[in-house]
Amino acid sequence: MANGQWFPPDWPDRIRALADGTLTPVTPKRAATVMLLRDTGTGPAVHMLRRRASMAFAGGAYAYPGGGVDPRDDDHLVRWAGPTRAWWADRLGVDETEAQAIVCAAVRETYEEAGVLLAGPGPDSVVGDTTGADWEADRGALVARELSFAEFLDRRGLALRSDLLGAWTRWITPEFEPRRYDTWFFVAALPEGQRTRNASTEADRTVWIRPGDAAASYDRGELLMMPPTVATLRQLIPYGSPAEALAAAPARDLTPVLARARLVDDGVVLSWPGHDEFTKHIPAGAGPA
Repeated sequence: MANGQWFPPDWPDRIRALADGTLTPVTPKRAATVMLLRDTGTGPAVHMLRRRASMAFAGGAYAYPGGGVDPRDDDHLVRWAGPTRAWWADRLGVDETEAQAIVCAAVRETYEEAGVLLAGPGPDSVVGDTTGADWEADRGALVARELSFAEFLDRRGLALRSDLLGAWTRWITPEFEPRRYDTWFFVAALPEGQRTRNASTEADRTVWIRPGDAAASYDRGELLMMPPTVATLRQLIPYGSPAEALAAAPARDLTPVLARARLVDDGVVLSWPGHDEFTKHIPAGAGPA
């Protein structure tokens, strides 16, 4: 392997099955992930977690905190601060209910997996320390889906701070993958007074790492990653601080990136539009080249 691109061994067969009509694509689930940044004084570092090798999807790969939308993320009772649901609907290209669910998923999953909460008592404040037995009990209830995010915020007297997020990009899992996600990627800065921790049962390691260093480790084959992760790391490299990245987010193109597979005489070619580095040629009867 020349680099650390994650590539499941069953993809070639699934691509061929999709091409010959024997595989029906599953509908992707809505999801959100957050590139959490902190200032190091000489540039931003991003928080990443390594998915456990036992995970069915992307086991062993480095990724950002995130996950699927909880149906209750649509709850109209969610306390809200920052740009309106209508503003987010226009930015994300969905209706207002979906926009709330996607933004809620981003904030909720960051808290569930990293212990960082982008919420505050009012529109100009953010919670500080989120550690302690009482916070952990609520976080555990969120993970177990015993508590909705709306209920959690109401219990704590908090409002979701949507202004602390910047929508960055959108990727959709390829049609031949059995577990598909329509994922919106966001950027956010680590709030003052909060700290990350490995709160996810799906991860066995977390790191703070400069985007350029993470991308270089991928290039050397040292870190395993999926194409969206590598692409977003490279996109973050030019920015000198979390604030610069957040300021750039509103101008980012959110046209979905979806992998394409085509049959050629000697196999299959897999590509991601606009991201030539991830193109794979899969010879007939073989795994990825």
